[in-house]
Amino acid sequence: MSIMINGSPAELPRDARISLLDFLREELHLTGTKKGCNQGACGACTVLVEGERILSCLALAIQYDGRAVTTVEGLAAPDGLHPLQQAFIDHDGFQCGYCTPGQICSAIGMAAEAKRGVPSHVSADLRADVVLTREELQERMSGNLCRCGAHNGIIDAIRDTVAAEMVA
Repeated sequence: MSIMINGSPAELPRDARISLLDFLREELHLTGTKKGCNQGACGACTVLVEGERILSCLALAIQYDGRAVTTVEGLAAPDGLHPLQQAFIDHDGFQCGYCTPGQICSAIGMAAEAKRGVPSHVSADLRADVVLTREELQERMSGNLCRCGAHNGIIDAIRDTVAAEMVA
């Protein structure tokens, strides 16, 4: 049994009780994904599984046998940062940086959801194309907490990159 992590195969842990988060951090030494609350409430552990955002603290590594997982380390190209990573720098979208990896992975997954037409709680018309207004972005990113107060920079970074073509 194996799992693809950032494009490279990795053997799944023998212990079926190990969370995906602990597997990434402790066995694969990919420490970009953070352990915040370890209860699925803060979003610091968000990673992408085949493009969809998940909370890795609530997932068992074994559940993802044969699937592709992308962490914040897997987003950057060999020649530079992912555009959203650069936008976080440009817009001061971080202070302590603890939530940043989860915010970035979540924003990429969120943009894909919006492109597929998935409405949010604040979507005015559930049948219309999604337009990522500031209010929509705030709602869609509400599962990722920033305790430092970089929220405006985070939303601005997302507006200028992954959500740019869908912004009102």
